Amino acid sequence: MARRKLDGSNPVTNTSKDGSTRREMLVHGSKVAAGLGIAALLDNLGTFTRKSYGMERTTNLLDSLTPARTALLVIDMQRDFLLPEGYAAQAGLDIAPLVAAIRPIEKLLAVGRKAGLLIVHTREGHVPDLSDCPPYKLERSRRAGAEIGSKGPLGRLLVRGEPGHDFVEALRPLEREIVIDKPGYSAFVHTGLQQMLTKRGIETLILTGVTTEVCVSSTLRTAIDLGYRCITVSDACASGNPDLHKAVLAMIGVEGGIFGEITTTAEVIERLAP
Repeated sequence: MARRKLDGSNPVTNTSKDGSTRREMLVHGSKVAAGLGIAALLDNLGTFTRKSYGMERTTNLLDSLTPARTALLVIDMQRDFLLPEGYAAQAGLDIAPLVAAIRPIEKLLAVGRKAGLLIVHTREGHVPDLSDCPPYKLERSRRAGAEIGSKGPLGRLLVRGEPGHDFVEALRPLEREIVIDKPGYSAFVHTGLQQMLTKRGIETLILTGVTTEVCVSSTLRTAIDLGYRCITVSDACASGNPDLHKAVLAMIGVEGGIFGEITTTAEVIERLAP
């Protein structure tokens, strides 16, 4: 069999008539295609854009949600985190921003209940013998000056059944609403939340509560990994540290909304109110 003579050139590095190598042409073409693809993606992401925490974002989850398939999560609005005698204040947190989230959440609960959203309240805390409290978490709380299980003005700190573990009066759940007691930061870990949401056909979560950088963020990240469409309400979440609050909100919007989208209480009310 006759063999075709090879010219010894490399098909990837061959030069074109203008002097460019084939590799350079391929790289340039890939960049152009990627740019066109990103532009098309941004064109189709949603119905409007605006600046949010220094970043352009496109939003459509709020506009497209179905109330019957949406849950409003109210995360850890407990006396231990919101009252001066509670765990957070003893650990040195500024609770003023946390308290400021109460009123926006009140408004969201009112409109959410009328719109037929599933309402879920969570509480962080541990069983009285602390058998569900990881050793490191207990050690860390001791270093912060508010050891979990120690006695305080509202009973033992972050222990289920104690006065401090309960919700603040303004945000007390209605009898028909779901209450999730969680030992960790994420509302999904060691709880039945995922099963409850699946049973009710929930697809979209609206997240509120405290603190933005710990329990809200942990719940959000788990929810995204589980496939939920997530909307975080910026003024209905709070941190004792404004810089951490802003940082979490900024991270949500990167890469086209890697952790869902950000909205405000007013926007949610406008979308859900009749």
